[in-house]
Amino acid sequence: MYIKTIKLQNFRNYKNQEITLSPKINIFYGDNAQGKTNILEAIFLCAFGKSFRTSKEKELILLEENYLQTEINYQKSDREGKIKISLANKKQIEVNGVKIKKLSELLGNLNIVVFTPDDIQILKSGPAERRRFLDMMIGQLRPNYVHALNNYKNTIEQRNNYLRQIKEENKPEEMLEIWDEKLAEYAEIICRYRIDFMEKLKNKIKEIHEQITNEDIKLEYVTECEKKEIYLELLKQRRKLDIIKGYTTKGIHRDDFKVFINEKEIGIYGSQGQHRTAILSLKLAELYVIYDEIGEYPILLLDDFMSELDEKRRTSFLENIKDTQVIITCTDKMQIKNGQVFYVKSGEVVW
Repeated sequence: MYIKTIKLQNFRNYKNQEITLSPKINIFYGDNAQGKTNILEAIFLCAFGKSFRTSKEKELILLEENYLQTEINYQKSDREGKIKISLANKKQIEVNGVKIKKLSELLGNLNIVVFTPDDIQILKSGPAERRRFLDMMIGQLRPNYVHALNNYKNTIEQRNNYLRQIKEENKPEEMLEIWDEKLAEYAEIICRYRIDFMEKLKNKIKEIHEQITNEDIKLEYVTECEKKEIYLELLKQRRKLDIIKGYTTKGIHRDDFKVFINEKEIGIYGSQGQHRTAILSLKLAELYVIYDEIGEYPILLLDDFMSELDEKRRTSFLENIKDTQVIITCTDKMQIKNGQVFYVKSGEVVW
């Protein structure tokens, strides 16, 4: 899989820009704040229907303009594809010329893996970042996962509202059983997907990590929702506390996974270098899991990535991505054998 062309109109600091990419390595270099990351953001938008930098979509529109349009033409092993996203008063998404009604219809058309300097927070920050990593990976491969996750979120919001009504309006507690049953049903589905994909990551990451460093790495998924009956019992046990707090204190929305280097939890004992190497291995494992699922490599987006790694880690990384289209942003010009180098300045790309 690879992107052939990107068209940007009124996107961030790009007025009108069309870029033809190499199916191999693509380097976008230039000073900071010139628009390099905006290109990756546009690709991410076409893959997931949202930005990885902001939740306020109007920030994506060029100043003093009232609309934007992004278009990506891509090639898969069995077909060509086109994704077009327009944003004005509302957002409109077209896949191969057909308007889609649900975001799940977009996911999986353009498979990508993104690596940014902020991704180290997946390991350093709280469980929410790690759940988001899993949700993005699984979501672009399993549409049913997205459906179950959305149902779970809607149900937990309804349950939380009712918990507050019990506390404030003395509504009957027994009614919670309606939401508990649904929550446990969706939680079991989501948990099954997550555990399955964690096993796939485990199988990949150990070998990858050993190629980059001589340290041993392990992943461990942490959940209390693997079985519907167990989670239902947990909800029952926590009911009084949930009513007091006004929200659901247990569920897959609290799940986590831990990373261990040489049997020590990286979040507690890991050095900065170990965090960087571990996230590098995790992203490469994600790439190979997606390859196993769809039979072709996803597109790899590396935002200011090379500055985070020493020469040894750069070499090890690039050796693992020979058959993948790679799009890299950096400040210094890099020499490559197979690919294209682009210079970015003030929202214009030249090559």
